[in-house]
Amino acid sequence: MTLIDPADAPRKTALAPDLRRLDERAARAWTEAMAVRSLPGSRYAVDSESGATYVVDATTGSCTCPDHEIRGRRCKHVRRVAIEITAGRVPPPGQVRAVCDACETETFVPEDAPTPRLCATCALDPGTVVLDRETGDRLVVVRVTDRRADDVRVDAADCTVAAYPTNEGYPADDVVVEVAYLGDGDRRYSFPRSRLRRTDDAALLA
Repeated sequence: MTLIDPADAPRKTALAPDLRRLDERAARAWTEAMAVRSLPGSRYAVDSESGATYVVDATTGSCTCPDHEIRGRRCKHVRRVAIEITAGRVPPPGQVRAVCDACETETFVPEDAPTPRLCATCALDPGTVVLDRETGDRLVVVRVTDRRADDVRVDAADCTVAAYPTNEGYPADDVVVEVAYLGDGDRRYSFPRSRLRRTDDAALLA
């Protein structure tokens, strides 16, 4: 291990841009009090410091303000929307803010995303190889359902997925994932999402 001499640490830099290097519209986009709200599609409502509200289309780069419509300039409202999207404070075009149905963290999902709505960490696509945290077995995801572990029954055990003995400790309201064991693609098994962990597909070739 090589230690880094504190004297070699990079010099201090500002996270915000140096306003002295920006043109007037860019500087005002950073400094003026504005509120940005997402609308359907790629549109955003921008409540400006003056009290007026304008609509920005992030895909076309247009705005309903006079600076854009009359002067044809890339106005401060268009710039502010870009800043807010980049900072993750408003969803990108075509997405909406949602709470992940698995871990309950706030995330952005496509407007037409099916349920359950999952964040990038929790989302599992059919065919994804996952690891059973309890046994170490590798499984293949068949589908992620929109049902909860305390609502899906395991007929062979006469109990719900949540009440299944080896699922003790996992959230009862966890999203249920249907999986198949490798080499046994015909049978389906239901697991709480948090019991499954992504693994490297390449390991199957070892």
